[in-house]
Amino acid sequence: MTHKQHPLGSGFTAASTADEVLAGIDLSGKNAVVTGGHVGLGLEATRALVKAGASVTVASRDPGRAAAALGETQGIEIGRLDLVDPSSIDAFVGRYLGSGRPLHILLNNAGVMAPAELTLDARGYEIQFATNHLGHFQLTSGLLPALRAAGGARVVNTTSGATRISGIRWDDPHFATGYDGHLAYAQSKTANVLFAVELDRRWSHDGIRGYAAHPGIIVGTNLGGSMPADQVRAMNLAMGLVDESGRPIIDPESGKKTPQQGAATIVFGATSPLLADTGGVYLKDNDISPLDDAADPTAQGADLIRSQNVVPHSIDPQSAQRLWTMTEQLIKT
Repeated sequence: MTHKQHPLGSGFTAASTADEVLAGIDLSGKNAVVTGGHVGLGLEATRALVKAGASVTVASRDPGRAAAALGETQGIEIGRLDLVDPSSIDAFVGRYLGSGRPLHILLNNAGVMAPAELTLDARGYEIQFATNHLGHFQLTSGLLPALRAAGGARVVNTTSGATRISGIRWDDPHFATGYDGHLAYAQSKTANVLFAVELDRRWSHDGIRGYAAHPGIIVGTNLGGSMPADQVRAMNLAMGLVDESGRPIIDPESGKKTPQQGAATIVFGATSPLLADTGGVYLKDNDISPLDDAADPTAQGADLIRSQNVVPHSIDPQSAQRLWTMTEQLIKT
C-alpha cells in the first residue's frame, strides 16, 4: 500500500528531551488539553508545553491527586475526566466548550496497561480498549468545535510499539472468548494509531491533523499500575528495562528512555513545524517512523522492543475507516 511513513530527518535523536524539541517554539496564546497530564509522560509533556508558553488543561480522574502533583505552576488548570464514564467525558467537553476557548493541542495520553484479569467497564467493554481508545475518541469528537476554532490544531495519541503484536479483533474486541492482557493492550494501542490515521483523513481540511506518537519504553511511569507489582518487576526484567537490582537501564537508541525523552516525541507531534504538511502518521524518536514490512505476533520480552517501527496493519486506511465506524456505534450504545 502507499503510505506516508517516510522519516523527515528532523535533526533530533532518540535521546532528545521534550524541552530540546520545543526549544525556539513559542506557544504563547495556545491552549492544550493533556489527559493524564499529571503523571509520567503526561506530566513531562505538560511541563514542557507550559514552559514554552501554552495554557494547559490537565484532564484527570482524580483532580486532587493532579493538583498535588502539579503544585502551583502557572498556566495549568485541572478538569475532572474519567475516560470510561461517558457522562464524565460529556461534562468535561461541556465545560471546555463553554469557556469559549479554541483548542490548539489535544494530547490523548492517559492509559491503562494489561490488568491481570479481564476487566469490563459499565457498558461491558474491555477496560483497555474503553480507556485507551473509546474514551479518547468520544473526548476528541466532543472537542471538535474547539479544535476547528483554533484555525490549525493537532491531536496526538500516545501509542506503543506493542501495536506490532495485534491488530483489531473485529469479531471479539472485548475478549469474550478468552482474555490476554498484553494482546488487549496491543489492540488498544493499534486503535490509537488507526484513529489518528482516519482523523487526519476526515479533519485535515479543517486544519486539524492527527498523529500517533510512540514514546519508547519508559521505566518509572504508572502505566503498569493495573498490574501486580511482581508482574511489573518480572516484565521490566524480561524486557531488559531494569537490572537485577531493579535499577532502570536507560538506552535511548534501543528504545529505553527517561520520561523526559519519551515525552519528546509526543510534543514533537504536537508542535513541530516539520510536520506542517504531514499528518496521519506514526512517530518515534522525534521523527516519522519508517515502515517495517511485517509484524511479529510472537515477539515477547526484549524481542518486542528491538524494533519499534510502525507495521502495515497499524496504518491500514481501510482498517482505520472500519474502526471509526465501529467506534461510533460502540459509544452510542
